[in-house]
Amino acid sequence: MRIGSSIGLIAIGLILALAVDIDIEGLDVQLIGWILAVVGVIGLIVSLAMARRARPVVAPRAEVYPPERDPRY
Repeated sequence: MRIGSSIGLIAIGLILALAVDIDIEGLDVQLIGWILAVVGVIGLIVSLAMARRARPVVAPRAEVYPPERDPRY
């Protein structure tokens, strides 16, 4: 699940949980909305953690001096 789909699940879940007032026999629309919102939040956290870990760490380059300006000699 990527960041965009997680945000989409959160949005759809909160719309169902807070804004929709439909009674469907056998289904609790508000509960389904809260479940979708929670799954979206968990997916967003996991996506951000994976994206942060996937970035490569680059070590700074050592400066290269010409032999006549090398401070070690």
